[in-house]
Amino acid sequence: MTRSNFFKYLTICSGLILVYIGLKFLLQPEAGEIGFGLHFQENGDYSFHYIKGIRDLFTGMIIVLLAAMNERKALIVVLLVGIMIPFTDMTLVLQATHGNVMTAMPHITAIVLTAIAAAGTWFSGRKAILPA
Repeated sequence: MTRSNFFKYLTICSGLILVYIGLKFLLQPEAGEIGFGLHFQENGDYSFHYIKGIRDLFTGMIIVLLAAMNERKALIVVLLVGIMIPFTDMTLVLQATHGNVMTAMPHITAIVLTAIAAAGTWFSGRKAILPA
């Protein structure tokens, strides 16, 4: 497997994970909430869950489609700009009364993986300066 293919499949898998998370929030809101790191008193109002669900579903689908179509430049832009989403989620979780590094870890992991996927996609498509 080439380095380019590795980052392509890593990015597709990451996008599919976002699709799964989005569907989980849309179809099983309370189950989705548990993995997010915040706790709500919904009282039957799952507005936040549906907003989060559709956001993750859309973002995951865009990432999967751009990677599958080999739209490297657009994918890199979406990944780099998209880092603001897990970063904002992480800060919200850390500011919550029960927030700590462990509850923010999924968001921290998403930031790191997204940055790695963007950098890997960028560098895997560039020509080597020195012969291998």
